[in-house]
Amino acid sequence: MKIDFDKLNDRRGTNSSKWNVGENELPMWVADMDFQTVPEVIDAMQQDVARGIFGYQYVPDEYYQAVRDWEKVEHNFDVDPDWLTFTTGVIPTIGDILRHLTDAGDNVLIQEPNYNSFYKVITNNGHQILNNELIYQGGQYSIDWTDLEEKLSDPQTTSMFLCNPHNPSGHIWSKDDLEKLAKLTNKYNVLVISDEIHGDILMPGKQYTPFASLDESLIQNSISLVSPSKTFNLAVLHAATAITPNENLRQRLQVAVGTNGHDEPGVLAINASIAAYTKGHDWLDQLREYVGKNRELLTEFVKDNLPDVTVVKGDATYLAWIDVTKISHDSAELNDFLRQETGLYLAEGTKYKGNGNDFLRMNLATTRSRVEDGLNRLKTGLEKYQAKH
Repeated sequence: MKIDFDKLNDRRGTNSSKWNVGENELPMWVADMDFQTVPEVIDAMQQDVARGIFGYQYVPDEYYQAVRDWEKVEHNFDVDPDWLTFTTGVIPTIGDILRHLTDAGDNVLIQEPNYNSFYKVITNNGHQILNNELIYQGGQYSIDWTDLEEKLSDPQTTSMFLCNPHNPSGHIWSKDDLEKLAKLTNKYNVLVISDEIHGDILMPGKQYTPFASLDESLIQNSISLVSPSKTFNLAVLHAATAITPNENLRQRLQVAVGTNGHDEPGVLAINASIAAYTKGHDWLDQLREYVGKNRELLTEFVKDNLPDVTVVKGDATYLAWIDVTKISHDSAELNDFLRQETGLYLAEGTKYKGNGNDFLRMNLATTRSRVEDGLNRLKTGLEKYQAKH
């Protein structure tokens, strides 16, 4: 079935965090799509609601089989069913891991710039942020391996966040990079927490390597987290899956998420997730194609109209990482200016730390007409900003 991603869905007045903006504002900030989800997912939810009874639910084998089949078809990853644990979300589970599998005061190694919610979950759980800043050169990010090993060797460093694919840059870590990282973390007994929530949003022809698909000797000290939330625009479904190859670690994880009630699904989570994973392949293929065209549109527009701006080549996510180094080294101030002058609301790179001061993040998971509107506003706003500076 052909999906109409050009359909304008009015989300104002729907308790949408993204669209809680002024009348003339165009929000292209938070990682939330403006597209309706897979029709079969909506059908599954409507059937659950129609029953009119909303009691406790368990996680059936069909859920785990759906996750397994999805990973096999989409990522050629034949995951062991025993490795899978249902949870109510990636960030809640990360908090559970930090509280119950590591100690307060420990270092959590992170590679800046990185997903902004990581910082809060680390500090709110009494841990210390240790930055292995990514190298930015030639418009691409890479790992500073010397610095990484030095910081992994610190006895206080007990866990590391891996964002794969990387948010905000859209970079896909190669299998070689992942294997090298796994060997180092094993050497220093550092737990890898791999957030792979964007792993399905790949540009056409691209693929990523799930961390847990590496050789079993490399992944025994790891927990990977996947979810239908970004893939199918189901953030409020509160459903995710932890992939934990090591049995002892998995049992400890299950106690951790159970202690905080994060192993209990909401009434819509299970059947909707199963529908997404079993019926969503064609929808996702069309989404990738559409977002890929939006990314091409952005890149060409910037090339033709904004000579002082570059777009980082992103092979994954629907998020574009825009280099404004030649215009400003304070992207928060620049973003505020754009919003005030044009109504365009992007995400300031400063919140992702690292070299984020020089970047803006744009959400391309919206209609082509809104992307075109956003690009025209961006051009107008940047020209006004440069004229004043």
